[in-house]
Amino acid sequence: MQFNFNSSEPIYLQVAQQIEDAIFTGGFKEGEQIPSTTEISKEFHINPATVLKGMNQLVSRKLLEKHRGVGMFVAEGASNQITLNRQQNFYNKYVIGVVKEAVRLNINEEDLKKLIEQGYKSI
Repeated sequence: MQFNFNSSEPIYLQVAQQIEDAIFTGGFKEGEQIPSTTEISKEFHINPATVLKGMNQLVSRKLLEKHRGVGMFVAEGASNQITLNRQQNFYNKYVIGVVKEAVRLNINEEDLKKLIEQGYKSI
């Protein structure tokens, strides 16, 4: 985990994002226990309440589960939920904008599909 203490984004949101990214990339697997608030706070010199606030963001989104007296665990289905959420965000953030720009440029749907296929072939 890496945190930008000079960012305008609050540290607790960075904690939540870092843990979500680790779940998404397989660093934390479903059913696996994640490091405790104490471990994270000591390693990165962050207030434990800040770490807990970030973790609670993920609990409220049902990506993490609290097991009283044991710790936090990655919820079953968390990875799939993250993927679906990121796909929806991708659609909203990029696809809609690309389609709007294509319409402004008089690029029809078929030509846009060809451009996308061309893009896939170039990477």
